[in-house]
Amino acid sequence: METKGYRHNHAGTPRWLNIANLFTLARLACVPFAVRAILSAEHGRALGIVLGAALTDAIDGALARRFGMATSVGAYLDPITDKIFLSAIYISLAITSSIPWWLVIEIFTRDFLILAFSGAAILFTNVRRFPPTIWGKASTFLQIALALSILVRNASPDIVPAGRPDALVWMVAAVTALSGVHYLWRGLRDIARKPAPSRGTILL
Repeated sequence: METKGYRHNHAGTPRWLNIANLFTLARLACVPFAVRAILSAEHGRALGIVLGAALTDAIDGALARRFGMATSVGAYLDPITDKIFLSAIYISLAITSSIPWWLVIEIFTRDFLILAFSGAAILFTNVRRFPPTIWGKASTFLQIALALSILVRNASPDIVPAGRPDALVWMVAAVTALSGVHYLWRGLRDIARKPAPSRGTILL
């Protein structure tokens, strides 16, 4: 039986192994090079790698929508790759003192709490869908904007005013906290609307 997302095409290649997902895998492969460039203070190279990765993110999404290359594997792989890439960038920037560690800890704590809550909901309730919220999307956008702003400032200090990344730090902190609270509130609301699974139900 063929598994959704793993069907093979006529050439015997798995359906998920298409051009769109290859761009996603290329973005994932860029992670160690971006980290090394940041830690080595190769600011121009770090900025170039991150911008190139952002370009692959736009390309794989466009290909998936335009040419019907969306797969269940890609639906999981793309956001996981984005989270790994952004997390690696933030940790690297914190190590080089470009951003404060407390912000990195806040972001990781928020992500961990959401992941733990989602796992508990899947195990003990009938809630199965956890779509992103508007505040979650805003948080991700601001995190990307902050990372790019700092990378541009490091590469070309005259382009980005010194105070702008500092202002973005506080915006990221505030929206990240708000998105976490909103996500958990919405999850609790959805759980209250659905009955708990009966005893003996096997959750897969």
